[in-house]
Amino acid sequence: MLIVGVDTGGTFTDFIYKDGNSWGVHKRLSTPHDPSESVINGLKYIAGDRRVQVVHGSTVATNAILERKGVKTALISNEGFEDIVQIGRQNRSELYNLSFCKKPHIVPPELRFGITGRIDHNGNEVESFSEDNVQNILKIIKGSDVESVAICLLFSYLNPEHENRMRSLLSEIDIPVSVSHEILAEFREFERTSTTVINAYVSPKMTRYLTLLQDFLDGYSLRIMQSNGGSISAETAMNESVRTILSGPAGGAVGAHVIGKMAGYHKLITFDMGGTSSDVALINGELPLTLESAIEDYPVKVPMIDIHTVGAGGGSIARIDAGGSLTVGPESAGADPGPICYGKGSEITVTDANLYLGRLIPDRFLGGEMSLKTDKLNGAMERMAAEAGLSPVELAEGILDIANTNMERAIRVISVERGYDPREFTMFAFGGAGGMHCAFLAKMLSIPKLFIPNNPGILSAVGMVMADVIKDYSLTVMRNQHNTTADDLENLFAPLEDQGRAALEDEGFASQDITVERFLDMRYQGQSFEIIVPFDVDWIEEFSQLHEHNYGYRNDAKTVEIVNIRLRTRGMPTKPEFPEAAELTAKMPDDAVIGTTETVFDSIFMKTRILDREKLLPGNKIDGPAIIIEYSSTLVIPPFAKGEVDAYGNLIFDIE
Repeated sequence: MLIVGVDTGGTFTDFIYKDGNSWGVHKRLSTPHDPSESVINGLKYIAGDRRVQVVHGSTVATNAILERKGVKTALISNEGFEDIVQIGRQNRSELYNLSFCKKPHIVPPELRFGITGRIDHNGNEVESFSEDNVQNILKIIKGSDVESVAICLLFSYLNPEHENRMRSLLSEIDIPVSVSHEILAEFREFERTSTTVINAYVSPKMTRYLTLLQDFLDGYSLRIMQSNGGSISAETAMNESVRTILSGPAGGAVGAHVIGKMAGYHKLITFDMGGTSSDVALINGELPLTLESAIEDYPVKVPMIDIHTVGAGGGSIARIDAGGSLTVGPESAGADPGPICYGKGSEITVTDANLYLGRLIPDRFLGGEMSLKTDKLNGAMERMAAEAGLSPVELAEGILDIANTNMERAIRVISVERGYDPREFTMFAFGGAGGMHCAFLAKMLSIPKLFIPNNPGILSAVGMVMADVIKDYSLTVMRNQHNTTADDLENLFAPLEDQGRAALEDEGFASQDITVERFLDMRYQGQSFEIIVPFDVDWIEEFSQLHEHNYGYRNDAKTVEIVNIRLRTRGMPTKPEFPEAAELTAKMPDDAVIGTTETVFDSIFMKTRILDREKLLPGNKIDGPAIIIEYSSTLVIPPFAKGEVDAYGNLIFDIE
C-alpha cells in the first residue's frame, strides 16, 4: 500500500509518498475554487489504481473563517448570554483607534437564542430545562435555512445534561450540532462559546470536502493533520474541524522537529515560506504548544503548535502606494493567476523579483516540469521601476528587502520578544520559497547556522507522514494545593485516560503503541491566566520552577491552583526511516555542477554556480555564491554562506 502525505497550500499542493522502500515527491498548482480537485488529481497521478493510505493537511477550515465563507450558523446559550460571542472581553486589538468598531460576528444577532434551564458551578441543576420554551426556537431555526448549530450552556463541562437534551431536540430537524462539553470541556464561557461556534461554522464545509476525498479513496485510509502536531481520523475531523485550523503549518513544525533532532539539532527557529504566507516557530527542545490562539480575532482554545504567520510569500504582490512608497503583500497572486513569470499574472510578486535578479533558473523550475516566462516580466519590471524612480535591479532588490523585513519581524515575535536569543538557535528553512530567503534572514538576525532539509518544498507533507495520532482531552477541576493530593489527581485523570486509550484502540493501535502524557493548567491564586505544567508527583514544585523560568520569580507563600487537567494520548504508527551515509566525501561529482548564471547580490552581478542537489554527496563542501536546484525548491546561497551536505543529505551552512 502507498503511504501519501498531502499538504494543500495557497499556491501549490504538495505530495510525498512511500512506494516500497523508495520515496517520491510531487507538486502541482492548487485549485482554489475546489481544493479537492488538485488533491484527487495528484493522488491519481501518484497511485493510479493502487491502494492508498493518506495523511492530509487541509486549509478548508482556515479559509472558511478567513474568507467568512462558512455555513449559516445559529448559537444556543442560556437566557441572557446570547450576545457573549459579540461582547467578548475588554481587550481591544486596536487600542489607539478611536473609531474602532468590531466586525459583525459570523453568527448574527437574530440567530442567537437563549433558553431557560440552568446548571450551577457545582454541576447541580438549579433551573429545569423546558422543552416547551425550545419549540419556538426550533421553528425559527428550521425556517431560517440554518446549516449548523452551536450549543454552549453554562457549566456544561460539569453536567452536560441540558446540552445533550438540546442536541436531541435539534436532531429531529436534522441539523449538524456542535456541543461545547465535547469540543472544549473547560471554564471561561466566552472562549468555550467562541471555539464551539467556530467548529459549528466550518464543520459542514469540512464534512463535504472530506466526503469527496473518502468517496475517491473508496474506503482506503484517510487521516487529517491537527493543529496540535498529531493526526486524527477523517470522521473525527468532520465533527471537530476546529482542531484542523493550522494543520498545514503544524505538519511543517513536526517535520522540522523530527529531522532536526535526528541530525543533532534541538534548538531551531523554523522558517516556512510558501506562495501565500510565511510561518515561523521556535523549537527549544520540544514542539511549543499554546492554548491562546485566535483566528480573525475569534479565540480558539484548543491545543495548537505555537506558530506565527505573516502575509509574505513568493506570491506576495508588490505595489506603489498612494504616497509613492513600495509595499509588498499581504495580498497574494495565489495559484491563479499567480506571479507574472507563471504566465497568467499581471502584477509583480516576490517570485518575479527573485527571477529578475537571477535567483531562479527559468528552465529548471519544478525539476524542469514548469518553465518560467521572462519576457513579460522584464517589461513589467521596467514600467514599475520608472514609476518608482528606481532602476529595475533596485526595484527587485527593494521588493526582496521589504519581504525579508516583514519575515524578520515575524521571527522576532517568537524569539526576541519572548526572551530568546536567536544567536543560540539554528534556522531550519523549508517551504517552496524558503530556500531563496533563509540565508538573508539568518544574517539579519545574527543566526549562526542554517539547516535546509531534503525536499524542503514539501516538508509539511513529510511531517504529516511522520506525525503520531494524537487525542487531546481536558477538564476544568478548580482545585488548589490545600485540598488536592497526587492521588486525587490520579483519580481525576483516570476516566480521561480510559477514554483516550479506548479511542486509539478503536483506530487499530495496540496498547504497547499508546503513550499517555498528563498536564495541569496552574496559576497562583488571584492570577487570571495559567501555564501548562507536566504532571509530576511534586507538581507544586514543577509549577514554581516553570513560573520562575517564564516570569523571573516564584512566590512560595501564595496558594497554587489547578484550573484544568489536560491529557494527551499518543498512538505511534510505523514511521519512515532516513538512512545515514556510511562515509563522507569532500569531492563533489562533476555532474553536480550543471552550469553558471549571473546573479545579483548587493547590487553586484556575480558569476554563480548552479548545482543539482540530487547529485550532491554527503560531505560535499559548498561555498556561496551558488544556486542549488531541486524538484521542490530553489536554494539561494549568497557569498556570506559556507557549508556542506551532512550524513542525512541535509544542507548545513555557516552564516558569516
